[in-house]
Amino acid sequence: MHRVTIVGSGFGALTSVQGLREAGFKGDVTLVSPRAEFVYYPGLIWVPSGRRSGEDLRLDLKAFFRRMGVVHIAGEATGLRDGGRILESSAGDIANDGLIIASGGRFIKKLPGIEHAITPCEGIAAAQQIRDRLKALDGGTVAMGFASNPNEPASMRGGPIFEFLFGLDRQLRREGRRNRFRIIFFTPAERPGNRLGPKAVDKLLAEMRKVGIETHLGHKLKGFSAEKITTEGGEIPADLIIFMPGMTGNPWFDKTELPRSPGGLLQADAQCRVPGFERVYVVGDSGSFPGPEWMPKQAHMADLQAKAAVKNLTSELAGRAPTATFDVELLCIVDANDRGMLVWRTEKANLVLPSLRVFHWLKRLFEWWYLRHYR
Repeated sequence: MHRVTIVGSGFGALTSVQGLREAGFKGDVTLVSPRAEFVYYPGLIWVPSGRRSGEDLRLDLKAFFRRMGVVHIAGEATGLRDGGRILESSAGDIANDGLIIASGGRFIKKLPGIEHAITPCEGIAAAQQIRDRLKALDGGTVAMGFASNPNEPASMRGGPIFEFLFGLDRQLRREGRRNRFRIIFFTPAERPGNRLGPKAVDKLLAEMRKVGIETHLGHKLKGFSAEKITTEGGEIPADLIIFMPGMTGNPWFDKTELPRSPGGLLQADAQCRVPGFERVYVVGDSGSFPGPEWMPKQAHMADLQAKAAVKNLTSELAGRAPTATFDVELLCIVDANDRGMLVWRTEKANLVLPSLRVFHWLKRLFEWWYLRHYR
């Protein structure tokens, strides 16, 4: 009986589990992650306003694993040997006939003083810290921004910053405190959010002007302190700094011979295979994939890649050639707590719809629909 090991318990990993069972895979599935839980990261944007709590977004996966016949090993991947057939972990060696790496990415924290900035997508604790810091402020300046991996510009996650940005504006207005705060958006990019498409960038910048969000664009970042951000274009005073750095690969990749991209991610081909390694696949933020430069680092893309990886791995285990590829699609609602802007982009089309209340409710409906698989 074949054995498949999955590293991680995020979007790509759980979609891989479901895909294997839906494809009729009867073999052993082992999943390695520190805890048998799933954190719904898209919902972090609603923690500062109190719309969501940490427990709303943290799901215990034990029941899901039982339904799927998954053996969960509480540990972390630490290395790989025998051409990928042995995963080394903090809980011991795990043998496999097929491996799917979905352990996510790591934020690059090299800028001086970056400890003074909160990185919201690091998890629930970071979003709660933003919530608590905002409650403690009577007024002042909140600065939010993002940057990319200088060696691989596509390795970034800037979209959530737009949501925290517009969400904060709406939250402070609802609380009657907006007039006591400056909100400043900063990034080294001159056209922030360009992967969403030119129309989306124009609409985002226009919306910032409309609601009084200031911008500091196109200047390389030099560092942070408790009271300011320093850039080559000057200093930005701040009482609270929220910053999303560029992304790179997990530290455990360094202890393997897996091929790496210029930005430190795992190299992948169009079938999500890691070149030079038999039946080793990568999905989501861990990988660097061929495709357009605007290919997003988002949960939806990880799900699409996981579905392709599962098709190809099960084909290989059955003695067939792996031929499945994944669609490149950016689909998101840039939410602002009570309304949202819909953005959809493929290699053939780019649709941007204005901020409406219905899109906020669609995002909440999708959250319910997605999480019901794991409850």
